Amino acid sequence: MKKYTIFVFSVVMMAFACDTTKNAGNRAATNYNPATDTLRLAGENHFRNVRQLTFGGDNAEAYWSFDSKYLAFQATYDKWGTACDQIFYMPISTGTNGGQKPQLISTGKGKTTCSYFMPGDKQILFASTHESGDDCPESPRSVGGKYVWSIHKEFDIYTADLKGNIVKKLTTSPGYDAEGTVSPDGKKIVFTSTRSGDLELWTMNIDGSDQRQVTTGLGYDGGAFFTPDSKQLVFRSSRPKTDEEVKTYKDLLAQGLVQPTALEIFTCNVDGSNLRQITHLGGANWAPFMHPSGKKILFATNHHSKSGRLFNIFSINLDGTGLEQITFDTGFDSFIMFSPDGKKVAFASNRNNGGTHDTNVFVADWVE
Repeated sequence: MKKYTIFVFSVVMMAFACDTTKNAGNRAATNYNPATDTLRLAGENHFRNVRQLTFGGDNAEAYWSFDSKYLAFQATYDKWGTACDQIFYMPISTGTNGGQKPQLISTGKGKTTCSYFMPGDKQILFASTHESGDDCPESPRSVGGKYVWSIHKEFDIYTADLKGNIVKKLTTSPGYDAEGTVSPDGKKIVFTSTRSGDLELWTMNIDGSDQRQVTTGLGYDGGAFFTPDSKQLVFRSSRPKTDEEVKTYKDLLAQGLVQPTALEIFTCNVDGSNLRQITHLGGANWAPFMHPSGKKILFATNHHSKSGRLFNIFSINLDGTGLEQITFDTGFDSFIMFSPDGKKVAFASNRNNGGTHDTNVFVADWVE
């Protein structure tokens, strides 16, 4: 789902939903000792037993296996020989063993984004530019002083086995195809594509067949995840309104770029009907993921930051009420995702990075 990014920190921006609610809101053990939970920050009342799984570089978009035992993620890390994002996976029991290079899933060529376990946990879905060249594609961070993301037309969506062998190419249309995630029932994939001339959501069957357009409004629709019942989608969207905003959006898109500084959270049915805007906060609201109950959404936002450089995770009810801050790092928190069993969350954060710009993957028990 793209994308790796930074507003000031080098991280990917850019959101499987849980298929059960019976374990949501699990309570911490009565013998829990907060003094040993040193990576949990003040105010993070929904987290217990926070653990760091990666230890250097830019690591993000860590998404769970169906059995809740592994995470697939993208990373740029000199020590692992990655000049731009490549796809890896790791067990949550050990993470990267203190920083050792985990199993590489992508080819190591080009640039990748948005990995996701396929049903059965034997293959991983991801987007890659490797067929267009071995090197990292150019990715400008600003145009005319405005922060931008690159929408590489070379991205296509692939699956690979757990040893890194490409199994299948799922998209072949010209233009950007990326940001794929899988429905909890294992039947569908949602992704973002420019094949219609705009950045719209599309769905396809798990084998790549029956590719259908979901959204149609002008603007960037991306970072989509299915709701726990696999019937709806939650995603980030820009909706340029004024003539100037529309012109800017179209001009940038023609250059393979978007400006992700004005995004809100939306939901719709899988067929695109019942489109609803959930947040009206201003700023960049993105990386949404549905709570296992199906009644609220967790997402990253900078709406509370005067500089726009601070990102934390918040939750909001589906009717737009009940906004609650979940994380409190002073730099960057994003990409929260519930494990399929509803017991844990994975997220990316700048916490505990020794004053560097490193972004790492963390896992925590969830407490309702």
